[in-house]
Amino acid sequence: MGFPNKRLSVLLALSVAAMAMSGCTRIRTHQGYLVDNLLVDSIQPGTDNRASVEGTLGRPTFVSEFGQQDWYYVARDMKQLAFSNPKVAKQEIVRVQFDGAGNVISIDKRDASAIARISPKDGSTPTLGRQRTLLQEIFGNIGAVGAAGAGGAPGSGTAN
Repeated sequence: MGFPNKRLSVLLALSVAAMAMSGCTRIRTHQGYLVDNLLVDSIQPGTDNRASVEGTLGRPTFVSEFGQQDWYYVARDMKQLAFSNPKVAKQEIVRVQFDGAGNVISIDKRDASAIARISPKDGSTPTLGRQRTLLQEIFGNIGAVGAAGAGGAPGSGTAN
């Protein structure tokens, strides 16, 4: 039994394709600080200090552990298609540098080009020692258990 009209079959095929495509959703998320360029540009080196920067921009995303304790404000927009791995669509990092007295020395901005790409080693982590198969791991101790203390554990009182 076929469809009476070719137009109806094309319409049905298009509706099935539209329903299948609706499952492929794009997910967009924002992580971190919401950068307001007007506020960032209002901070002036030599004029502002830590208290005024915190009052203008808020608390930083993180503070450097070493050196003069620079403040970093990180904003990242991510995109993801259905179940794929998320990718960085846009990233902005605002770094505020302070001198020893807590006054602003400089402000600089960086984008997604500052992201470090790492590639972990595929397979397994190299270690020292024996390379044993799964079966050797499972059955490797057969006959070794209790061989040293044939009469039981030392001090258990089962020796003759």
